Amino acid sequence: MFFGVDYYPEHWVYPLAGTPEDPEARWRRDVELMVEAGVNIVRMGEFAWGVYEPEEGRYEFDWMRRMMDLLGEVNIKVVLGTPTAAPPIWLCRSHPEILPLDHRGQRRCEGTRRAYCANNDVYWEYTRRIVRALAAALGRHPQLVAWQIDNGLGAHDTAASFNPETEQDWHAWLKAKYETLERLNERLGTRFWGQTVTQWEHVPMPRYTTAPHNPALVVDWMRFCSDTLVTYARMQADLLHELTPDIPVTHNFRALSYDCDYFDLAEVVDFVAVDTNATIKERSAELACEIDLMRSLKKDGIRCPGGDGGFWVIEQKAGHVDWQDVNSLVRPGVVRLFTYQLVSRGATGVLYFLWRQPRIGVEKFYGGVLTHDGRAENRGFQEIKQIGQELQRLGPALKNTRFIADVCILYSHENEWSLNHTRQPNKQFNYRHHVQLFYNALHDRNIPVDFARPTEDLSPYRLVFAPSLQLLAGGEADRLKLYVHNGGTLVSTFNTGLVDEYHIAPDTGFPHDLTDLFGMEVVEFDALPPGEENHLMFKGSFPATHLHPGITWCDIIETKGCQVVATFTRDFYAGRPAMTIHDFGDGKAIYIGTMSRQPFYYDLVAWLRQLCSLHPLIKVPDTIEVSLRQNNDTKIFFLLNHQNSPVRINFYKPMHDFLTDQTFTGNYDLPPHGVLVLDESAPKA
Repeated sequence: MFFGVDYYPEHWVYPLAGTPEDPEARWRRDVELMVEAGVNIVRMGEFAWGVYEPEEGRYEFDWMRRMMDLLGEVNIKVVLGTPTAAPPIWLCRSHPEILPLDHRGQRRCEGTRRAYCANNDVYWEYTRRIVRALAAALGRHPQLVAWQIDNGLGAHDTAASFNPETEQDWHAWLKAKYETLERLNERLGTRFWGQTVTQWEHVPMPRYTTAPHNPALVVDWMRFCSDTLVTYARMQADLLHELTPDIPVTHNFRALSYDCDYFDLAEVVDFVAVDTNATIKERSAELACEIDLMRSLKKDGIRCPGGDGGFWVIEQKAGHVDWQDVNSLVRPGVVRLFTYQLVSRGATGVLYFLWRQPRIGVEKFYGGVLTHDGRAENRGFQEIKQIGQELQRLGPALKNTRFIADVCILYSHENEWSLNHTRQPNKQFNYRHHVQLFYNALHDRNIPVDFARPTEDLSPYRLVFAPSLQLLAGGEADRLKLYVHNGGTLVSTFNTGLVDEYHIAPDTGFPHDLTDLFGMEVVEFDALPPGEENHLMFKGSFPATHLHPGITWCDIIETKGCQVVATFTRDFYAGRPAMTIHDFGDGKAIYIGTMSRQPFYYDLVAWLRQLCSLHPLIKVPDTIEVSLRQNNDTKIFFLLNHQNSPVRINFYKPMHDFLTDQTFTGNYDLPPHGVLVLDESAPKA
């Protein structure tokens, strides 16, 4: 288990620290405190280009080597970032063409991070130079165990740029995809509003204009911009693999904050590393959802430092953030609680951002392990120190264990781009919120969940949810049919299959290519404004605990062989199906033609648990979050109390806690923000 911090040694030299005689003296003290806290890994250097290369061609890597040597004396390993997220001022001044143009054609200025266009050939060349120089200088240092490519690709609204080089690459991308202008015009439907093109160079980028751009073009543009970022990352990864073949490569993924297809990006790197804002989440399920999705980006071919699998959290917040309107302190025990949530869901490395609150720059009031004074007398340091000591004890038991799920939620970046960037039947609909409703119900009933893109092999899962896949390719529909035909249970919803991958609506009925799977057809759909709702009447064994509303969207369904589970009770479609189930091959396809509030999804999961023989990991009160890491010989349960009050747990058989080495039987009161890490049998005498 790797346990560490993000450290910026360039911040802690004289006159900000140290002395005129010993400018780097603070580094030694920081290393001593890291050892005290149980740190065994440090990430550094991802914003250091201007320090590594203060003027063109003059490299200064010795300072970083000295820092790595200090860490080596106490056997702390190192992740080095390639510093390309923050081009130095001299580069932006000498080559202003690297700076990105926005959709209005305005150039964004230098003097901060992410000030570059990822399509610019000049920037690619300077990227290769600094990466080669860095790898030559430090790539064989014995402490180096991983590279991080760049930092936050696509952040600060930089996934797209509108530079001349971008336009050239855009047209080349379109040529490769469509091959002929005839095919492009046909697939993109350019005859709408008379926008047919006769030259590749005439295909517009979606710049600022008078009316909406062609939605098919907009989705292609999002694909192109994502491919640009992935290609830029691949260039760096290929270079590092060539120069340092034994050192794995990662990137810090930021929980779907940016317009980049993270499934594609995960194929470029050896293991996934994640930034989390755990300490600001209102509900534990929100972070758990993000972490499960990030973990699911790379399921095979994982090459982590130390030979373990899983994923890393390379920026876990050590305290409060600095970019909200109000940046409240993190309460005692919360950082520890969320750290164990990450570990419980498969993390094999956790690094805190950041080691010490900086005295300079934009992030000087960001919460750190150490406060500005650096004395290590603060509450945060003591909590991190406790976690470090606990994980040292827990690490051997977790080795080669992993998080396994029988349930999957499908997620598509292309679908989200379509929903977010083109006109919609109901602007009040929010895709992430809809996914979260399903996830909350599974999480709060302690049913483990993976995520997958619709093109993946779904056979490992007993139950698959496919909420609102509005943009659905023909091949994706075939995957869903194959899964159900072979015995799986699929749950899909309204707003599914309204357009294909070219953003063309079908003439064969909604959801396109899936009406036979669900044994029904959506003949109309009614968008409901805020405050207006229909209601659902259930049939058969569905365990409705409330009068569940239908909100936001109501499909008007015509049955074609399916069974009706629920009907609407109001408006001209009262009595028409709202929820259906259909046998297809050896499996079942369930369709929910409306959106509801959270209690409905709890009842839905209770029904599906019986239908699919799904069982919770361990019997505890609903307010306790449970996760399981396991291998062939070991099952380790994590019990987390996210409440501000104790929760009583009844253990029906002896359970051994790794953190305290105690054995529990009968009643136990798990304290507020408390954690238990258990195996099923008491230690033998």
